[in-house]
Amino acid sequence: MRYRSLGGTGIEVSTYCLGTMMFGFVGNADREECVRIVHEALDQGINFVDTADMYSAGESEEIVGKALRGRRDEVVLATKVHFPMGEGRNRGGNSRRWILQAVEDSLRRLDTDWIDLYQVHRPDPSTDIEETLAVMGDLVRAGKIRAFGISSFPAEEIVEAQHTAERRMLARPRTEQPPYSLLARGVEAAVLPVCRRYGMGVLTWSPLASGYLSGRYRAGLPVDLSRGRAALTPARFDPEVPGNAAKLAAVEQLAELAESIGCTLPELAVAFPLVHPAVTSVILGPRTMDQLAGLLKGAELTLDDETLDRIDAIVPPGTNLYHPDGAWQPQSLADPAQRRRPPAER
Repeated sequence: MRYRSLGGTGIEVSTYCLGTMMFGFVGNADREECVRIVHEALDQGINFVDTADMYSAGESEEIVGKALRGRRDEVVLATKVHFPMGEGRNRGGNSRRWILQAVEDSLRRLDTDWIDLYQVHRPDPSTDIEETLAVMGDLVRAGKIRAFGISSFPAEEIVEAQHTAERRMLARPRTEQPPYSLLARGVEAAVLPVCRRYGMGVLTWSPLASGYLSGRYRAGLPVDLSRGRAALTPARFDPEVPGNAAKLAAVEQLAELAESIGCTLPELAVAFPLVHPAVTSVILGPRTMDQLAGLLKGAELTLDDETLDRIDAIVPPGTNLYHPDGAWQPQSLADPAQRRRPPAER
């Protein structure tokens, strides 16, 4: 396992990070197996674990907390805040009010006194970025978190956060966590270059493109839309959808490429993001022990320029074959009122 410095913090993290989104009732409901997965990852050299308060409504954090008992000091622990937790107003978002409550809830579930990396899970147009930066800086000074970052922010909002921090003399976000895979290369155009410019660490998620690069979904094979990820978002996996057909066509070419260099498609997929000079660590999100073992084989793979050129020919740099962040859309797209003049002004 290789290690890299995390965004100028001086914290050394493994180039693969254990993601725990599939721990709990949403993915693997067997808590003991999830604990064993964490222990195996640590034994294989991973020292970086990423979770979020909203994963299985807090259950993932509880599982991680249990798994890290007796091993907390050897782990760089990351979690996130933003998405609603429970019913009622003011139980989500990026406000000072919510973050101060959410961090205490996460510390309790994780059974720890501090969080190494606390991340704002998505932008919040209702909250001034200065408000969010200020409370994050307060949490660093209070010793509840060691550093903070952001996740799935567009390039212009990363720049705004950095500029606001400098202008207002506030703590600045040290990391960004974007989706990045062989099928979703859009962040290469602006997000990753901006992160390099500001010296930010980058943790990439969904290297298997929501399962398309796992080998399970192939052209001509039937897809059961009633189980697993496909049941959660059927439109993303329905082969009749034109965009999905384009993904499947690219998967066939990438699978042939992987075979020609003597590796599996998932191994190629998890090795690819680490080639980019902006990327610090790739988040692996296994549901089972077998999946973890298969993904870790990619840690041994080095991609040469010829292979990367062949990948570029299949999916050109900066190209997304699908919208990688199905959980969020900017308000400028989601709210029709922000895209249409009032009828009287047209």
